[in-house]
Amino acid sequence: MLLIDNDCVARVLSMRDCIDVQERAFAGLPGGASIGRPRIDTYVPTRREDSYYRFGSVDGATGGVLAVRLKSDVMVWPGGADGRAESEQKYCVEPGTYCGLVMLFSTENGAPLAIVNDGHLQHMRVGGAAGLGTRLLAREDAHTVGMIGSGGMAQTFLQALVAVRDIRRVRVFSRQEANRTRFAREMAAQLGIEVEAVNAAERAVRGADIVATCTDSMTPVLDADWLEPGMHVLALTPREFDARVASRFDVTIAQGHERLPMAESERFSQRVSGSPNAFIGGSSEERARLPVSRGARVDTSGWPVYTDVITGRAPGRTGANQITFYYTVGNWGVQFAAVGGHVYREALRLGVGLELPDRYFLQSIRN
Repeated sequence: MLLIDNDCVARVLSMRDCIDVQERAFAGLPGGASIGRPRIDTYVPTRREDSYYRFGSVDGATGGVLAVRLKSDVMVWPGGADGRAESEQKYCVEPGTYCGLVMLFSTENGAPLAIVNDGHLQHMRVGGAAGLGTRLLAREDAHTVGMIGSGGMAQTFLQALVAVRDIRRVRVFSRQEANRTRFAREMAAQLGIEVEAVNAAERAVRGADIVATCTDSMTPVLDADWLEPGMHVLALTPREFDARVASRFDVTIAQGHERLPMAESERFSQRVSGSPNAFIGGSSEERARLPVSRGARVDTSGWPVYTDVITGRAPGRTGANQITFYYTVGNWGVQFAAVGGHVYREALRLGVGLELPDRYFLQSIRN
């Protein structure tokens, strides 16, 4: 049994490998070689009036490995002048610390294989999904990127785009000038391409071949009037675009569908914050703390998914002037199994990670 921290993950996981293992795992979905359960969140009120506790879990299996991803977060939603939430923030214990784990098990004999810190793996997994969708749908001659957002997810999004297309120039916008300037400087040095920080989202998007939104905003950040023929668009969350933007897309492909077939009720909702499936504790007054994303929610349930395109059941891009959109939500459990399994195998090969005695995890009492 290995304990693998973020530094070990960063050492053994490249972006190209991250994209490739997900591609192979997704190819196994139609025939049942890969399988995953949608993410489910449980919300419990805290003693503070501005927060809620959220536990999230998702699991999936591929290539002889089952992964369970667990998250323990206190959620807060800072408000604007009107008191409505502008962004979603989280922490564990105190601001700046987080708790997320990926547990890996063998599907051959059930053995616990590893416990992995999920921070770097999560960022790489999400970036890899952006690369997967871009490889599937973007024009082969796509060279410029318009990026909205400059956090950790934006970094791995851009790394993935560079891995699958000949990206030469990037324009990035985010609300804080210092953050977008830092992002431009660091990513230009890391990737060896031109990265320019701009002072408006529209300036980032206009003229780009690929547009990526990677923010924690609770409201849409992309305007339909900025989209141009031939663009490929990616979004980190469903809150970042609205129905008017979606109406401009000629091709819409979802990575997968995470929503459970359940009716909304007092204790279950698919409209709370960024949760696809939320079981909610607390009184009616406490539940009023939970935000619902503003703007018209886009229904992606009827969209074709990645596997529909690779199996020929749905077309991808068929013309250079089409505006394509890849929604990087879905099949999360399979992604964690694919990427986590690769990290585990590489850690074994390189002899990194902390070995833990099996006796801590195996027992003689039948459960």
